[in-house]
Amino acid sequence: MGGVRSGDEGWRGMVGHTAAGRRTGAGSGSLRARGARRVRGAGRAAVGAAAVLSLVALLPGPSAADASPGGYAWADGSPSVTGAASTTDAARLEPGSTYRSALPRHGRLYYRLDLDATSTAYVSATAVPPAGASVAATDGLRISVQDAGGTSCSFQATRFGASRSPHPIAAWGAREVAPGGTLCRGAGTYYVVVERVDAQDSSPGTWPLELGVASEPPLRRTGATRAPGTWDSASPAPVTGPVVDRHGGAGFAGASPVGPGVWRDRIRPGQTLFYRVPVDWGQQLNTTAELGSSGAGSGYVTGALTLSLYNPVRGYATEGTAGYTGRQTEAALEPLPPVAYANRYGFADQVKAMRFAGPYYLVVHLSAQTAAEFGDGPFGLTLRVRTAGAASSGPGYAGRSEPGGLFEVTDRDRAAASPDGTAGGAALRALAVGGIGAGTVVLLVLGVWTVTARRRAGAW
Repeated sequence: MGGVRSGDEGWRGMVGHTAAGRRTGAGSGSLRARGARRVRGAGRAAVGAAAVLSLVALLPGPSAADASPGGYAWADGSPSVTGAASTTDAARLEPGSTYRSALPRHGRLYYRLDLDATSTAYVSATAVPPAGASVAATDGLRISVQDAGGTSCSFQATRFGASRSPHPIAAWGAREVAPGGTLCRGAGTYYVVVERVDAQDSSPGTWPLELGVASEPPLRRTGATRAPGTWDSASPAPVTGPVVDRHGGAGFAGASPVGPGVWRDRIRPGQTLFYRVPVDWGQQLNTTAELGSSGAGSGYVTGALTLSLYNPVRGYATEGTAGYTGRQTEAALEPLPPVAYANRYGFADQVKAMRFAGPYYLVVHLSAQTAAEFGDGPFGLTLRVRTAGAASSGPGYAGRSEPGGLFEVTDRDRAAASPDGTAGGAALRALAVGGIGAGTVVLLVLGVWTVTARRRAGAW
C-alpha cells in the first residue's frame, strides 16, 4: 500500500509543478505544449504501471516448479502462533486469518476462538511432514473444536493411507450454527485441538503446521434443512479436448487455477501439486488425475498417485489413489453431489464438504517410493476437470464471510481458470526468479515510474 501511495503522491506532485508553472505565466504556447506532452507521457506510464499491477495480481503464488519435491509454499505474511499444552494458555485465532505453527509427535495443541452466536466458524490444519520422514499408513492429523465445557462440536482425522509417503495433509473442524441444533450454539470461547494420530511407527520430530480460520454468516432466510435426496451419482464420460499446460502450485495459498478441460503438468516422486477449481452453486465437480507411463524401471508401487479434494475452507472431502507399474494409471474422485448449502445436513463426510461455492482444491501427490522403482522423473501428469450444471444463485447470506468473498465465484475466478488465464504470467515471473517476489516487481515498476515522472516534471 505504501508503494501505491508514493506513486499517487508523485503523480500529484508532478501536476502541482505544472499548475505552478501556469500560475507564474512561465511560458509560450510551445513550452506549454511540451509540458502537456510530458504529462501525457507520464500518464501513459501510470497506465502501464497499473496494467502490470493487474497482471501481477492475477499471477498464482509460488509454483511447485519453483520448489523442491516435498516443499511447501506457505501463505505470505502469516504470523506465527504457538499451540498451548492447556486451554488456559491457548492463543486466540482470528477468523479470516492464516497462521503458522508446529505440531509435535506427541501431545495436543490448543488454540482459542472467540465466537458470536450466529456465524459458523471453520478451522483447517495443514500438517507438512519434512521430506524423507517416515510415516505409517495410519499416521495422520486430527482436529476438533470444543466448547468451554469440553463438549466436542466436531472432529476429523486424515491419514497418509496407502502411499506411506510424507506430504501435506489437512483436516478441518467447525462450530456450526444449525436450525434445531442444541450443542455449541452460544456466543463465547471455543477451543481448537490439534494432534497427531497413530504416530508410533513414524519418524520423531515436529511437523510445520498451517492454520486457516474462516467464518460463514447466517442466512437471511432459513432454507432446506435436509441434504438433497437424489443426485446424479454416475461417473461421467472422461473429459477430452485440447490439452493445456498448467504448473501446479506448492501450497494452498499458491494453488494454480484450473477450470473445465484437460490440463498437463509434470510431477516428481515426493512432490505435491496444488490446483484450485472455481465451483459455483449448483455445479457438480468431477476430476481424474492420470500418471503417464514410464520409459524405465519395473515393479509396483502401492498408492503411488493420490488425488485429494478440499473445499474452500480447506476442509477434506475425499480422495482417490492408484498404484503404479510403469504403465499409465488413473486416480479418480468418487462422484460428488452438486454444491448446495443443504449438503451440510447430509450423512457422509464427502457430501457435507460440498456445502458452499468457491475455490475447491485438487491436491496431487506422487509417492516418494516411486523413485526407487522408476527413477526420479519427472513423470507426466494429466488432470481432467469437469464442472457440470449451470451456476445458480447462492442461498442469501445475511452478512460477510471472513475472509471476504470466500463463498462465491467471480468472473475473474473463471477467467484465471481458463486456458489462457495466466497468459503473460511467465514473462512477469521471470522477473521474480532469484528471490525477487511479485511484491518487489510491483514496487520496482512503481519506483521506475515515479522517478521518471519526477524527472520529467523537474525538467519542465
